[in-house]
Amino acid sequence: MIKTLIFDFGDVFINLDKEGAITNALEVFELDEFPEDMIAVNALYEQGFMDTNEFLEFYCDNFPKLSKDDIIEAWNYILCDFPPHRLEFIQQLAKNNTYKLILLSNTNALHIDSIKKHIPFYDDFKNSFDVFYLSHEIGYRKPNTDIYNFVLNTNNLNPEECLFIDDTKENTDAASSLGINVWNNNPKTEDVVNLFTIKSDLF
Repeated sequence: MIKTLIFDFGDVFINLDKEGAITNALEVFELDEFPEDMIAVNALYEQGFMDTNEFLEFYCDNFPKLSKDDIIEAWNYILCDFPPHRLEFIQQLAKNNTYKLILLSNTNALHIDSIKKHIPFYDDFKNSFDVFYLSHEIGYRKPNTDIYNFVLNTNNLNPEECLFIDDTKENTDAASSLGINVWNNNPKTEDVVNLFTIKSDLF
């Protein structure tokens, strides 16, 4: 029986434009592909091992034609809208108090700052969860299994009693390898508000 619901944030609640962000970044940075050091820096930033100033300094040093505002704009390009009906969904779940609700997101300070600025109900959303884990605040990042073990151990959870919802298959595969039930949702065709219909076999 499922007792805990663990939700990703991007492309589960807030819509993302991943493909557009990649195309835009390659154009802005005048690259054909992302070099390994850039990918590594992005991962460090998402885990909170590098602060925003250090992150921006790396990009300014490597792309001197660009201003910090240019870099921030390119970095936040991925963020789209947050449909209010999804807020209503999680608020109703919180009100029902049937499941422990956990958010587990790979994110970073710049994205969260932008979301707080553009999504007026961010605090209401955050307050709907029993626990709210952002990768840059906890020092772990999906799909590394240590992030799932951290959540399980910190909250004394049985993986078989958990359902993890994430749009990235490598993330759900990693969680599944630990015995956690998963839903690898397709943001183009599925909506989290239909969770109990789509995954009715687990409830």
